[in-house]
Amino acid sequence: MADSHTAPSAGRFEVRVTADSHFAWVRTRLALERTIMSWLRTAVALIGFGFAIVQYINHLQQISGARPAYLPTAPEFLGLALILCGIVALVISIWQYRWSIRYLWGQPFEPLAGVSNEGMHSPVMAVAVLLIFVGVFAFFAVLLRLA
Repeated sequence: MADSHTAPSAGRFEVRVTADSHFAWVRTRLALERTIMSWLRTAVALIGFGFAIVQYINHLQQISGARPAYLPTAPEFLGLALILCGIVALVISIWQYRWSIRYLWGQPFEPLAGVSNEGMHSPVMAVAVLLIFVGVFAFFAVLLRLA
């Protein structure tokens, strides 16, 4: 007979609802937040650096007396590639985060949370989606300027 502190088995291991396991669950949840925030920092750096390269090189090319560039569109393509990498990093991070959160809130771990599914949402997802829009805007700003 199952103990009142024991949740159903997940097949590979037994989940015990104790204070230690609850705080381990909370630490894992916070580690997921830190992971997606590091993805966001990386994506912002890629998008920002890509946009900055385009702006800086275009500014250098407009200086009077400057030697013409060997490949004048190379900075734009490099900037577009970096911006696109940032957008892809954001999409991958959202997918990874949502998959991991669903796993943590699924059976047999739900009793460990100690809160309802309403606590499942995080403002970091809103920031990630907002950054995707910023990245898409930067991408098309560079692309349309190139055309």
